[in-house]
Amino acid sequence: MTDLAFISAVDLLEGYKKGKISPVEATRAALDQIEKYDHILNAFVFTDPDAALASARQSEDRWRRGEPLGLLDGVPTTVKDIMLMKGYPTLKGSRLVDPAGQWESDSPAVARLREHGCVFIGKTTTPEFGWKGVTDSPLSGITRNPWDSDKTPGGSSGGASAACAAGMGVLHTGSDGGGSIRIPAALTGIFGYKASFGRVPVWPASAFGTVSHVGPMTRTVSDACLMMDVMKGYDSRDWYALPNTDDKYREITPADLKGRKIAYSATLGYAKVDSEVLKLVEQAVDVFRGLGAVVEEVDPGFESPLQTFATLWHSGAWFALKDASDEALSLLDPGLRKVVERGSRISMADYFDATVARAELGGLMREFHQTYDLLLTPSVAVTAFEAGRLGPEVKGAAEADDWVDWTPFSYPFNLTQQPACSIPCGVASNGLPVGLQIVGPMHEDTKVLSAALAFENACSASQIRPNLDLLG
Repeated sequence: MTDLAFISAVDLLEGYKKGKISPVEATRAALDQIEKYDHILNAFVFTDPDAALASARQSEDRWRRGEPLGLLDGVPTTVKDIMLMKGYPTLKGSRLVDPAGQWESDSPAVARLREHGCVFIGKTTTPEFGWKGVTDSPLSGITRNPWDSDKTPGGSSGGASAACAAGMGVLHTGSDGGGSIRIPAALTGIFGYKASFGRVPVWPASAFGTVSHVGPMTRTVSDACLMMDVMKGYDSRDWYALPNTDDKYREITPADLKGRKIAYSATLGYAKVDSEVLKLVEQAVDVFRGLGAVVEEVDPGFESPLQTFATLWHSGAWFALKDASDEALSLLDPGLRKVVERGSRISMADYFDATVARAELGGLMREFHQTYDLLLTPSVAVTAFEAGRLGPEVKGAAEADDWVDWTPFSYPFNLTQQPACSIPCGVASNGLPVGLQIVGPMHEDTKVLSAALAFENACSASQIRPNLDLLG
């Protein structure tokens, strides 16, 4: 059953088709992993084993009749508890959300996964309102990393990443407003994909506005492509949703990289990166060279856009909570309350300065991709650090001043809204995984996914798994 918990969705579906595996067996395997490890990892806000098994039995009947409901019928799936899921509260890691409610709607991505027959096994943890790059909250406590339970799985989709790495489900939804898919993917050794903004519709709109994306978190690139085929496309509830396209991501083949011009930036010109992270990322870049790509070491040419990002992020947090009473604000994660307070002091001039700077950055990157097909960087500047902290220990300080200090590679591409992924590229000497980020031109999702497939096929380090026996 443990081995079954780690089978890809692509292989599960083939097994269902041939009658060699059943959705009930796959669901039980995921639930077994949850029973064994979630009391350590705390990846789930809740699970509903009875409902999941009932759904799996319905899927099993459909497969026996040769009438699967859709592309993902019977695949065990989790939903980040920032996204609506019909019949269950969406608490967003916060004591401010009343669990008593109607809860009658699915977010667009969840609705489409349901339409295609996914077996929902539970909702995964998030920091309060998804505000930071680690996963702990006043509501659900600390979520931990399957590679080392003393360490964080990253965030804000940390519950999804921990569940994915531990075999507690096959497909997992994440959201990414500043790296919240790519950061935890890197820190737990899985694949995480932030699609072009608007490619996967979002409703209700994120508190953090047009920097926030929804995407898949999986153990293989092909599984993410399958999820993208289901989740992408127009939805009238999302004003920013892109039109439907004929793209079939599940049919993507590994990119032919011969002669392709690819940029590699170790620091983006301003970041401080752990030496072991850099070593493993540079080995991954050599894989692209080995596949025939023309890789040039070059920075995109922008200074850190942290102030721009912080202005938009903090003002979004303030706007989301501006009507909360002092009593309600006292229940917030103290770090989030500081962010809200900072947001309250941002002037209209500051906000519009940030929007102008953002537009300039987006234009710069569009020009950059006139020359380079892709940009490669580290996903995160460090490996996973102690759980329950906002950031890793830094010289002369107890913890980083802000979570974006150690995630300098992710938030710039939320500002520009480009497609980007994190794919595993090795394990450091401390036994923790490292991720490679692949960034593509806006709306060119196929370029990123096909390059990730090529790398996955060529590099065994992209297919790593934690030793769960070490969790006890």
